[in-house]
Amino acid sequence: MAFPANSRYQNVNTTTLVLGDGSEIVYLQRRFLPSPDSLAVMQRYQVTEGDRLDNIAARFIGDPEQFWRLCDANGAMRPEALTEVVGRTLNIAFPAGIPGARIV
Repeated sequence: MAFPANSRYQNVNTTTLVLGDGSEIVYLQRRFLPSPDSLAVMQRYQVTEGDRLDNIAARFIGDPEQFWRLCDANGAMRPEALTEVVGRTLNIAFPAGIPGARIV
């Protein structure tokens, strides 16, 4: 199973379950959120009325489909939670594994 380079599942492995009748089911292993502290923050953004995560990702990361990076950087299991509160400050981080100075 191959996922595009901008997918949150790109580096997640698959596993095969063999059923009693010999048939196989291939499934994706669970993806765990990285610790936000392990990501290098490149900047911060304050949520405004009507913000959408895909638009924020397009503006700051250059790809609306990478909204999941905002979730990772802010420890969010529910993407919509990041824009529910106007005025909330979001961390915008480099992808995992890319070093950089953390903004404090």
